[in-house]
Amino acid sequence: MTQYSKRMVIVHWLTLALLIAAWYLGDSLGEATDESKATLAGYIVHLSVGGMVLLLTLSQLFFRRKDGTPPLLDDKPIYQVVAKGVFYLLYTVLFLLPVSGVLILLTSKAGTALLAFDANLLPKEHGYRGVFAHVVHGQLVNVLIVLVVLHILGAIKHQFITKDGLMERMMLRRKD
Repeated sequence: MTQYSKRMVIVHWLTLALLIAAWYLGDSLGEATDESKATLAGYIVHLSVGGMVLLLTLSQLFFRRKDGTPPLLDDKPIYQVVAKGVFYLLYTVLFLLPVSGVLILLTSKAGTALLAFDANLLPKEHGYRGVFAHVVHGQLVNVLIVLVVLHILGAIKHQFITKDGLMERMMLRRKD
């Protein structure tokens, strides 16, 4: 079976790990903000992980173009349409999430606090009320969760129902 390139596989799994970290950090940061206990470090780490997700997403798209991708498996046309739709939506959301995060910084007190390096200026409880980018960012996280679940369900279908070895395409090659 044709596999994805080694670098695409590494970027795929690294992106997943960073998304989990960004989600956890963002959730923790939200709770800390609501309790007026957020720190500059919390914002900086979350922002850095989000930026890395954006860079990995762009590199994944570059590698797809440069290295190519394995052909679609013989599957019902409806499943191919769903798979392509989930793929395009995943990459769109993975691009828009960090962009909306930057927009939060530009349209809230968080950006001012980071530029001044003054934690006293960080948003406190309800500090993001009226910040549209914050609402968008939160909704994009929800959309991402749904898309990731669909992606995983598709992988499970191929692994355990159709048993066509699809999962092997996104694993590092073994040296025989």
